[in-house]
Amino acid sequence: MKNTPDVSEAQHRLQVEKDLDIPLRDGMRLKADVFRPRGKGKFPAIVSLASYQKDKHWTPPADLEEKDNPYMNWETVNPLWWVPRGYVSVRVDGRGSGKSPGQTDPFSIQEALDFYDAIEWAARQPWCNGKVGLLGISYFAMTQWFVANLKPPSLKAIIPWEGAADMYRDFAFHGGIFCFGFVSNWYMNHMAHHVLGKPYENNPDTFSKNWVWEYMRNSLDRGQYYGRQAVWDKMDIPFLSVGNWSGMALHLRGNTEAFVQAKSKNKKLRIHAGTHYHPFYAEEARHDQIRFLDHWLKGKQNGVMEEPPVKLLIRTGGGKGYQFRHENEWPLKRTRWTPFYLRPAQYEPRPGEPAEGQLSSTAPAKRAAISYSATGMSKAGVASASWTSTVLPGSMPRLGISFETAPMPAATEITGPVNLVLWVSSTSEDMDIFATIRNIDPEGQDVWELGQQQQPVPVAKGWLRVSHRKLDPEKSLPYRPWHTHDERQPLTPGEIVRVEVEIWPTCMVFGKGHRLRLDIQPRDGVGSAPYTHYSADYNSGTNTIYTGGKMASHLLLPVIPEKSAAKTRRAKRAD
Repeated sequence: MKNTPDVSEAQHRLQVEKDLDIPLRDGMRLKADVFRPRGKGKFPAIVSLASYQKDKHWTPPADLEEKDNPYMNWETVNPLWWVPRGYVSVRVDGRGSGKSPGQTDPFSIQEALDFYDAIEWAARQPWCNGKVGLLGISYFAMTQWFVANLKPPSLKAIIPWEGAADMYRDFAFHGGIFCFGFVSNWYMNHMAHHVLGKPYENNPDTFSKNWVWEYMRNSLDRGQYYGRQAVWDKMDIPFLSVGNWSGMALHLRGNTEAFVQAKSKNKKLRIHAGTHYHPFYAEEARHDQIRFLDHWLKGKQNGVMEEPPVKLLIRTGGGKGYQFRHENEWPLKRTRWTPFYLRPAQYEPRPGEPAEGQLSSTAPAKRAAISYSATGMSKAGVASASWTSTVLPGSMPRLGISFETAPMPAATEITGPVNLVLWVSSTSEDMDIFATIRNIDPEGQDVWELGQQQQPVPVAKGWLRVSHRKLDPEKSLPYRPWHTHDERQPLTPGEIVRVEVEIWPTCMVFGKGHRLRLDIQPRDGVGSAPYTHYSADYNSGTNTIYTGGKMASHLLLPVIPEKSAAKTRRAKRAD
């Protein structure tokens, strides 16, 4: 990175201290590594805490902008870049992980309390100026929200980079449907790293808590997630909340909700795209990170807080040539909230998959209905006790129904939250709705985006188990429903109910001639892995969606006026 006047310059040499003890309030101790400027001096500290093993070296991909070195660690800051610029990196093994003894319980109130103690320990050290900031990806972002709930006195600023903030809604139960694929595999993978890997001798009881069972057992949000959810009315710390358009099903929702709901008067929002790690280590991103922390931890008057608070990467399809755009608010004030009504229509032959209906700017005058099989478990069409019932999407025939717009007459930007309003019924006592928004080119092919795990992903996704349809009227907005998830409201077979499906925020400029496609399915659709879900065994029989008349099912889209889309196209051509 080129040194600029508003950024700390590289001028310090690195000193490393390994396996230091951090005493906790209950008498336990955590192990930590400290990377700091050599010699005397006091510097702000960047503290990170997780169960990812501070000693586990991460070999980054060759195209990462920061190159491999002995101190690289998954999803944390690179000491060889930060320490020379006058920061201390404190890397902590969470309780019961790595070299720290105890009972492993990721994202718990105990972990947040331990993090609090680690922050205050760092602030008291002779090499610290008493100011602590937090910066890291994913796990290292999620824990930032939960420790910020507790208000450690020395914590002055945080940068949760792609961080879920609600372990019920963002992580475990999307719309009330358990995210089986990611939750179980993530936990088991890191258990294997500990129990089967080199650190086993440090803590033979590591990862012994029945963590996955506890999440499955607590399938409603009725207090059991206390400490595992950000408390926005307590969140008054300065923060830069960083999301990823490709982060549907894990982190994006937490970052946008933080910016909208948190009490803090000093908050910024940035949303990029692509993998989990390339954007974090990019030169452009490090510039954003250090300017924010320089201001709050070093007192630099660099103008970062006078700039527009929102920075969005505007996606134009296909992953290349995207440009950032600054905005003054989220959602955008100039948004035209536009309903696209579901209309059953006879299939018109064209390249690609068939669509059973249209998305139209006008609602059908008369009520109509369209039905599909509710079975989402197996190719045989029956629920199965076998693990193969949760095989990856794409290995079974397409289920459900789809609706498409007409070809776009001009490039059309969709940026913001999305709400899918449906009138539905089922022959069963419940119904799972998996909604996918796709970008279909004139040849009928998907225009894919790059996902967090380098997988192809569509534009956006949303989910709802219909028995979880109850809304919180104070928190719900016309474009973003808020489900309480505190009780189940089973269906009576044939009963018609109105539901609102929260589709996570998105950004896409649909090119001229492209179609926006909406898939509504009883199981995960295209581009879901690894965030696949468990479909309960009641998914059998027939589901029905009603359209038109007093039951005008529709997709409420955040259309951005043509002026902004034109600027994006000009910026893309200039790239």
